[in-house]
Amino acid sequence: MTLADRAFILLQHLLPKRLITALVYRIARIESAAVKTVLIRVFARAYRVNLEEALVPPGGYRSFNAFFTRALRPGARPLDTDPTTVTSPSDGTVAECGDLDRDRILQAQLVAKRRTYALGAFLGDEDRAQPFIGGRFATIYLAPYNYHRVHVPLEGTLTALHYEPGLLYSVNMTTAAWVDALYVKNERLVCHFDSPLGPYVLVFVGALNVGSVSLTGLGEVLPRADRRAGPLPLPSQRTYRRGDKLGWFNMGSTVVLIFSPGAIDFVDGIGHGTVVQMGQRLARRTAP
Repeated sequence: MTLADRAFILLQHLLPKRLITALVYRIARIESAAVKTVLIRVFARAYRVNLEEALVPPGGYRSFNAFFTRALRPGARPLDTDPTTVTSPSDGTVAECGDLDRDRILQAQLVAKRRTYALGAFLGDEDRAQPFIGGRFATIYLAPYNYHRVHVPLEGTLTALHYEPGLLYSVNMTTAAWVDALYVKNERLVCHFDSPLGPYVLVFVGALNVGSVSLTGLGEVLPRADRRAGPLPLPSQRTYRRGDKLGWFNMGSTVVLIFSPGAIDFVDGIGHGTVVQMGQRLARRTAP
């Protein structure tokens, strides 16, 4: 670990993460023309956001958060046409993917060791984790400049939503490499689906400045005032086609997909560091 990495990780431990996130939450929703215009312009320039693919021009957003969670022009994210594939639920970079080691998920591959975390702890329940032991997973990190809406990677029915409380560490390659059980420590929303391939899970992982997740049909479901783990009400729409919009991060973070054993095989070229876009082919179905 470099000195800069050590300083960054120490800062993560010391920062008042919820206070900072609450402040960012409020600033991002300011509707003053002067404030939102400056925020959008500075952010777009600093992160080289592709404004040409946005459905609305920069001046047409009610707030910075509306810009951050922007819709794209039709055709900007074409869905893979092969019906036998599983598509990427979001834009981002594949942090890790592959097989679970029984009930352990790879968080980061270091030079001298593998940093993993427990599936049951991540999903918040050992029984709910059982169908996925020995299965496959993909972790996709969304950078600030990415499209931040999350779509359904495989048609199915949403059967359960569970809130798992936690902290709000920054989520990036450095913290994944050096903070034990990072994704278990952080707040998350666990979405369970039944599909033609059996059950799968899509997890929204919160992070510093990302204390809010919204779902289609429910609106903002995180943060929760009581911070207690438990089930959430389901939206009226529970059956989804591949590519349907599921929800979005109000500021960006990480999505984790988990499939049962034998359900999928990742396609060639998908691995650590692969840059993906929503709708891109991520895996093939292997189950009948």
